[in-house]
Amino acid sequence: MNTELTSTYLKMLKNRINLKNIPFSDRGSRLLVFQTDHKLGVRLAERWFKREGQLSGYRQRPPLIEEWCFTDDSGQPLKCELETYPHCIQLHTTEGTFSIAFLDSETLIVRLPPGQYGMTFRANLDQAQADRRGGILRVIGDIRRNIAYTTNAKITKNLIQPIEPDAHEVHMLLTADEECGLMLNITPRLGFNRHIPDPTQAIEAAARRWHAWFAAAPPVLDKFQQQYYYAWWVMRAGLISTRFFTTREAMTPSKIHYVGVWQWDSFFHSLAYRYVDRHLAQDQIRILLDHQREDGMIPDAVHDEGVVTHLSSPVDADVTKPPLIAWSAWKLYEHEPDREFLEEIYEPITRSNDWWFEKNDLDQNGLCEYQHPFSSGLDDSPLWDGGMPVESPDLNTYLFLQQESLAKIARVIGLKNDAKMWERRAQAMANRIITKMWDPGNGLFWAKRNGQPIYVRTPFSLFPLLIGRLPSEIAQALINHLNDPNEFMPRYPVPSVAINDPNYNPEQMWRGPTWLNVNYLLIEGLQKSGYAELADKLSLQTLELVNEREDIYEYYHPETGINPPKAASIFGWSSAIFIDLAVRSSKLA
Repeated sequence: MNTELTSTYLKMLKNRINLKNIPFSDRGSRLLVFQTDHKLGVRLAERWFKREGQLSGYRQRPPLIEEWCFTDDSGQPLKCELETYPHCIQLHTTEGTFSIAFLDSETLIVRLPPGQYGMTFRANLDQAQADRRGGILRVIGDIRRNIAYTTNAKITKNLIQPIEPDAHEVHMLLTADEECGLMLNITPRLGFNRHIPDPTQAIEAAARRWHAWFAAAPPVLDKFQQQYYYAWWVMRAGLISTRFFTTREAMTPSKIHYVGVWQWDSFFHSLAYRYVDRHLAQDQIRILLDHQREDGMIPDAVHDEGVVTHLSSPVDADVTKPPLIAWSAWKLYEHEPDREFLEEIYEPITRSNDWWFEKNDLDQNGLCEYQHPFSSGLDDSPLWDGGMPVESPDLNTYLFLQQESLAKIARVIGLKNDAKMWERRAQAMANRIITKMWDPGNGLFWAKRNGQPIYVRTPFSLFPLLIGRLPSEIAQALINHLNDPNEFMPRYPVPSVAINDPNYNPEQMWRGPTWLNVNYLLIEGLQKSGYAELADKLSLQTLELVNEREDIYEYYHPETGINPPKAASIFGWSSAIFIDLAVRSSKLA
């Protein structure tokens, strides 16, 4: 089968990869291909902290390759009509069509049209040497990256010009026959890939890989399919290969905006992967446990060059993420039972749970505090405006879920006494949340600092719905807040701060925008608390929010549904949650 031409999935996603805010990439690759003014650029999804001294420096770093284009035989850039698919980019020009695909995670291969034309690009590297098949360029120092460009077309000109101390410009003129190719191998390795295979077969192989990925996904209703398979594209293209501290193949929150592995993002990512690859889903959990500290704390994030366990800003404290690891592991088991995986992770998760209570229950009242804002995952929420630590209903609800899930895990692996102990601890946690955090006058659970309520209305005051066993009058009071269109039920719920709260800002991260993970947890809370109809309504609203946009974003404006300017594109957990809700909704239809 010629998958490149016949795959319904590839055709469905024609031109969804626009090379502006959605780059061309592939599973495991660190290469991101963009386009500006008919010219391509290749950025690297790598931090380079040792060289740049800042974790987010990659966002401002210039592309490794830029102004890459094909030219006529006089060196003038060819205008091109862009056509993209998950497996390849096609540049249609007056000289023919140049098709670009991934040969492997470090190599781009170009199928050249027959004829005479040129190619040029700028490489931001400091060493260069041309040879009879192309050339090699390098950047040396603390970070080493190498580029080999290679062709089996006839080279009539091959010039490398230094234009700055750390930049070179490459100019080539080529005469190509049928099935000639050109490769760009971008690698940190000492060796290069300079063996050019049949480019048509290479592109066909890329198409088969992508087709197989999409075909493995469960079917969904027609109305979701376009965005559903785009979400699956995000979930495959966003994977990065193992390297140093990145011990497992793992999903980035966004290959453009967040290069690394963040703890609670990974738990949500696993929910999607469970439908296509059990081991890949489990590895999203394992990679965090690979770097668990001796005291039990799980890192905030893992990136190539290290882990994030402590930050000095905005406060000086250890930093982790919400304890949803047992909850997500149990969801994997429910979908496809694997007792051995539960055996593997049980002790590490119990040590993590102990860490929360031993190190974060500062007033010894049985409820835990966030000591760093980022540990909540809600980085700039107004809940932290007055300082830390904060005893929050969301954190303690997560700890209830953790102990509830540990009870189920312990029972499966034959630890009956442990299961009973975790059940008792979960029930005691639920009781403490109700007796110490519930405000009957306002009908909400409040976060507290120094024992005093923080009167900021957020959906996290509703999260005890996840307990599923609240007294009916408390549950109904929370539902009344959730259903209020002036509070938590605008056109695109659920805002991260109530729209009638003075702190509400619909364009600033956790101070107003709608986040899919918040909705997902509230949907589960509604289901557990007996509000199935409202859960279905919120699920459909969430699906519609994502389905109406070209891309899948980090967060959304709760009144317009538009992505705020700083919301990251090709966002992982939004894609994973859309996938899970679409599958579940389609099964119920």
